[in-house]
Amino acid sequence: MLLVSEGANMPTVPEGVDIFLQEKLLYGPGKAANAGGVSVSGLEMTQNSMRLVWTREEVDNRLKMIMKSIHQTSLEAAEQYGTPGNYVNGANIAGF
Repeated sequence: MLLVSEGANMPTVPEGVDIFLQEKLLYGPGKAANAGGVSVSGLEMTQNSMRLVWTREEVDNRLKMIMKSIHQTSLEAAEQYGTPGNYVNGANIAGF
């Protein structure tokens, strides 16, 4: 196994997360991995409030930019606070 990415809000118990990190598995915590759905809802609200219509491709491109930013910000936060590559810490730190 190379990676685990949560598909719900915090479905992995803390002991499981510890095992993922100990085994050096790439682990995508729900806080970061599930941000796409929330982001698309935000994009939809933006379209509605500005009376815009974006194509599927435009929404997808905007979502990709958002998710890349979340990824980069999480990695940078983890590095800055002494836990390089730890997406759990990075997402928690960057999220606040």
